[in-house]
Amino acid sequence: MDTKNLFMTGTTAWLVRAEYGLGLVVSVVLFFVHLGDVRWLPALVLFVYIDLIGYLPGAYRYHRAHARDKAAGRSGGTRIPKIYYVLYNVMHSLVTQGLVALVWITVWGFEWALLALPIHLFGDRALFGNFLKPFALTFEPEAHPAYRRFRSEFGEAPAAGGGLRVPHERPVGTGSR
Repeated sequence: MDTKNLFMTGTTAWLVRAEYGLGLVVSVVLFFVHLGDVRWLPALVLFVYIDLIGYLPGAYRYHRAHARDKAAGRSGGTRIPKIYYVLYNVMHSLVTQGLVALVWITVWGFEWALLALPIHLFGDRALFGNFLKPFALTFEPEAHPAYRRFRSEFGEAPAAGGGLRVPHERPVGTGSR
């Protein structure tokens, strides 16, 4: 991926997830090293509020709409209002949660419970491959026809079951794998 080609192959996605995985490991290790100093209620609230505001409303709306679409015989491409994407993206932003942490520190002081924020975000990205949601895609993961064409034309086999693996890529401009 670069500034002129804003897409990821399976390999680049795996590498980005590995970087977030390192952030997750560092955050979890720091959390457990300071376990005795963690206030559990704030840690739980900080971990959960991200999805309570940013994911669950959109997931609920998407699954209701998807069930309606399916019952009506429409398949694929279930759309929901963009506000759910905005809520997800704002709440799952490292910028937003960094600002939340700064406000928290300013008002109540530093505490180890704040590690719940990067643990949540790094976990989403590293373990589940969840990044920010573009408006052009469905709220829940579903391969877009254009992306399926890209993968086919670029010469990359999709990962079986969406699992984390490093696929074999052929260099651009060559006919061999």
